[in-house]
Amino acid sequence: MSDYICNACGQHNKEGTTICSSCGKPLDHEQSTKLLNMRYDGTAIRSKTRNRSIVDKVWNFFSSIKVGVTLIAIALIASAIGTIYPQEMYIPATVEPLEHYRDQYGISGQIYYQLGFHELYSSWWYMLIIGMIGISIFIVSLDRGIPLYKALKYQKVKRHQKFLTRQKLFREYENVSNQDKKTFVQNLKKRRYRIREDNGHILAEKGRFSRWGPYVNHTGLIIFLIGTLLRFLPFMHVDDMLWVREGETAVIPHTNQEYYLENNNFTVEFYGESEEDAKYEESLENVNQPIPKHFQTDAVIYRDTSMVTGADPELKKVKKGKIVLNEPMSINGLTLYQNSYQLNEFQSMSFNLHKKDDQSEESIGSFTVDLTEPKKRYTFDNGFEILLDEYFPEYEIVDGEPESVSNYPRNPGFVFLVYPPDSEEPEVSFLSIGRNIDPTNENQYKLSLADFEVRNVTGLSVKKDYTLPIVGLGAIIFMIGVVQGMYWHHRRIWIHPDDNRLLVAAHTNKNWFGLRKEFEKSIDHTNFSMIVDQEEEKEDNQ
Repeated sequence: MSDYICNACGQHNKEGTTICSSCGKPLDHEQSTKLLNMRYDGTAIRSKTRNRSIVDKVWNFFSSIKVGVTLIAIALIASAIGTIYPQEMYIPATVEPLEHYRDQYGISGQIYYQLGFHELYSSWWYMLIIGMIGISIFIVSLDRGIPLYKALKYQKVKRHQKFLTRQKLFREYENVSNQDKKTFVQNLKKRRYRIREDNGHILAEKGRFSRWGPYVNHTGLIIFLIGTLLRFLPFMHVDDMLWVREGETAVIPHTNQEYYLENNNFTVEFYGESEEDAKYEESLENVNQPIPKHFQTDAVIYRDTSMVTGADPELKKVKKGKIVLNEPMSINGLTLYQNSYQLNEFQSMSFNLHKKDDQSEESIGSFTVDLTEPKKRYTFDNGFEILLDEYFPEYEIVDGEPESVSNYPRNPGFVFLVYPPDSEEPEVSFLSIGRNIDPTNENQYKLSLADFEVRNVTGLSVKKDYTLPIVGLGAIIFMIGVVQGMYWHHRRIWIHPDDNRLLVAAHTNKNWFGLRKEFEKSIDHTNFSMIVDQEEEKEDNQ
């Protein structure tokens, strides 16, 4: 790359530099009176000066503000589309995703599924966009931040005269006394300006740290995005559900079958069940369902000590307690929260077999179906045999056929085959709560519901989130950058003695009105007149 040599001081400046890094002389046309662009103090930006190798092209692509904004817009639009219909993790586990989206939401749901929006936030292309946004922010920060740091870190007090005359705020003073100059500088010190002096030349500066506000923002965003991407790693983030029936023991998810939880008892209390809830009576009148006041799980956590894959677990109790809403229980880095419940879930159902035309309905045989692990065959001493052909834990009739929408026995349905001792052809019956269907109308025997047992089921959220501190740290750093760049401003005032004249220029990265007011207060008790806004003066002259 060719260098620009300043003809005033001989400094070699990199290609793309517009203001000499040593003396501050503008490197454009000698006769130009255009105000200087002080965004990066005239330093060369890598992405603006190099475009030769493949590395340069990749760097320039990600350092483009347009590219960054476009990537963010794509991510926002995709995220919005991902909320139109539920993600796959929130649909019933027993249904086929394609059929669910098509049946529930029609052609738009089918398109939604086929385009992959049903698992958007874990899709490779969505994570790729998030990663590209992070890379863009990182490269933009280096591309602009490093030149700005060098320009401000090594800026000299003495500036070229043309540097001063082409600032937005500038004025030339004649026959200014040393006392006025001294008072002016003292007033600037009182306003917390940092004063540097070089052979009579003065630079008063404050609020430089505010220039790093956007880069602090970028740092916070990068940390935030890293934390977001880490949520897709199982050892960093877990969000699962554990359903355990009363009296049962179940494996706690994401513990490699090492820890188990036993539901000793589940209790729930509703508003309106006690005398002290009388004050809520009027409010509860308009509610169509009971509102839970308190619910908890009496739990015991065990650890499998067998350490042999495939062997029966040898459970050792490691913790016992109550899991209450907002009072979780923790084990092995996981936290178990009381989340939901299912009351009166069917545990077993008992049936009687009768002769269909027998008015006395004397039972030929009775049997009980365990709804957790139902047997397929039930045999009686009198020769009858009943086969459980199909079982629907929570059935619904879809297009005239029974289908189960979940694996939980909330509305069970059964298809039984009854084999009489004198027949090889079975009789088919469909039974459920309130239904007893003979599809052929030729059955000689019928089944009837005799009794049932119910139990409560607790729903526990299994959570682990090591990314939360990372995301929180990123958010805090981002807000620090917002405050840093919004409420403070980088202000500089140059005082340049020249024979009997005094050249004064001022610059700020924002809030020019505030700088002018501060300058006005700083020249109190002096013969200095107010500095001139050359941009406004030029507009007035036109």
